Amino acid sequence: MADITKCDLTKVKTDLILAHRKCSERRLLNSAKWAAEMSQAVTKEINLNELIQPQYRKDFCDEFDKYTVATTYFDLKEYGRAAREVEKCKSSQGYFLYMYSRYLADEKKRLDNSSDSIGPVEQEDKNLKTLHIELQKKHLAKELDGFGLYLFGVVLRKLELNKTAVEVLVESVNQEPLHWGSWQELALLITDRQMLNSLELPDHWVKQLFLANVYLELQLNEEPLKIYQSFLDNGFMKSKYIISQIAISYHNMREIEQAVKAFKQLHKLDPCRLENMDIYSNLLYVKEMGGDLADLAHHSCEIDKYRVETCCVIGNYYSLRGQHEKAVLYFQRALKLNPHYLSSWTLMGHEYMEMKNTSAAIQAYRQAIEVNKRDYRAWYGLGQTYEILKMPTYSLYYYMRAQQLRPNDSRMVVALGECYEKLERLVEAKKCFWKAHSVGDVEGMALLKLAKLYDRLQDEDQAASAYIEYISKMETQGFAKFEEQGQAYKYLANYYRSRKQWDEAYAAAQKCVEFLETREEAKAILKTIQTERGITESNIHVDMDASTGSITMERHPLVPSDTPLGRITPTALRFTP
Repeated sequence: MADITKCDLTKVKTDLILAHRKCSERRLLNSAKWAAEMSQAVTKEINLNELIQPQYRKDFCDEFDKYTVATTYFDLKEYGRAAREVEKCKSSQGYFLYMYSRYLADEKKRLDNSSDSIGPVEQEDKNLKTLHIELQKKHLAKELDGFGLYLFGVVLRKLELNKTAVEVLVESVNQEPLHWGSWQELALLITDRQMLNSLELPDHWVKQLFLANVYLELQLNEEPLKIYQSFLDNGFMKSKYIISQIAISYHNMREIEQAVKAFKQLHKLDPCRLENMDIYSNLLYVKEMGGDLADLAHHSCEIDKYRVETCCVIGNYYSLRGQHEKAVLYFQRALKLNPHYLSSWTLMGHEYMEMKNTSAAIQAYRQAIEVNKRDYRAWYGLGQTYEILKMPTYSLYYYMRAQQLRPNDSRMVVALGECYEKLERLVEAKKCFWKAHSVGDVEGMALLKLAKLYDRLQDEDQAASAYIEYISKMETQGFAKFEEQGQAYKYLANYYRSRKQWDEAYAAAQKCVEFLETREEAKAILKTIQTERGITESNIHVDMDASTGSITMERHPLVPSDTPLGRITPTALRFTP
């Protein structure tokens, strides 16, 4: 594979300029923008004399006037008029514009017809099938260039002929490796790494960006970071696309600080950029940075209040303020603008959950899955919704789908384990809690749930070991003290007391006294230890001042005042799944 570290940046910039010209000629504006922004990031001087003026073939020169008129109609979104102007053109540019205009005219008509309802309209599309037949004839006759193959692939994907769409799009990227739109369409059809490795892709530096994009879609977030870093280190330091993808990678990995830093860098490079700002607003929401989120909402509204990203940013702002009805209103506005905008469906589902409108939440999450079946948040949201409805079998199915998409996300695995536990499938639940701990439990609850499960299974040694590991993790990672820690110490105090390990039992009970919820029980345990150990109450006195809530205690001389957690760790125990 052509590695960006071994590429001549002058050649790379030249290729990107030519790619921009080709895409602009065919009004593939998103791909043209991508090529232009990538070219802008490469600060290499080149001779533009031969690149500025396109070298048209004679047949295209003959059609130049019709083509020019058609492009003006196209730019004004009069797609039907544009198609009519170039209907009889023979050049590759003219033919592509003709078919592409017809495709967009049909798309615009369908969206206009669905303007009275939220969401994609399911209806038979005869025009799309007609386009499919015409493009298929051209394809069989080998008369489609790389751009024509791209359009054919788009039509096939719309008709859910995914296998053929993959084959056609692979042809397209081999013919036109610098057309980013073809790579993006192909990425949407990749289901796993095995499928990705089976594709015969061109040995081109753009392939690296495609792989990174697919890894990001498949939630393999560490791998794209390596690829993007290599681009940053080799001439693309100021690439807006690369920086935005890095920010999204960190967002997916829940590295919130790093993601916010990347988004701030992106905003500094391009203050008027709205792309991906909805993702940035999600991060500010999670961090509860209300001031920054308000600034972002105001700034986005000033740039373009009718962009879907702006609506999502404002929706998140109202959600953070607890105004969930207003948040839903803005997510609905976003869907009016683009019924296929994934973030809006998912976020609206979250808002309906906050409003306890489970039926509407289910509908929103299902629509999100219709737009993109790889949206783990929608699957997870459905699992939560059915959990609230006390339908654990349904909940289990949706949590399993979410966990398949995010196999190393402890939140998904813990939710799955809780569902198994409710269904009394305790062996599966135990495996889930163990895996959540192994992959890095972000919420610090997997060990606690594992300990309680061992307790239910009457495996006291394993339960004690899990509780000790849980306490150690809470203290070493600086988590605040809360009720569960007190319960853990209480269990350990009783565990050691039953085994007549007095020092360890006493130390655990002393820790237990520090927690308000278990304080009275801890005092009782301490007195029981005194009695069982044959110590009179005069030797140790535990009391609490009713007015201040402070504890006074005289320790037994055999129990050091600084007994560490290690003193109560049963070294012979190792909990296992």
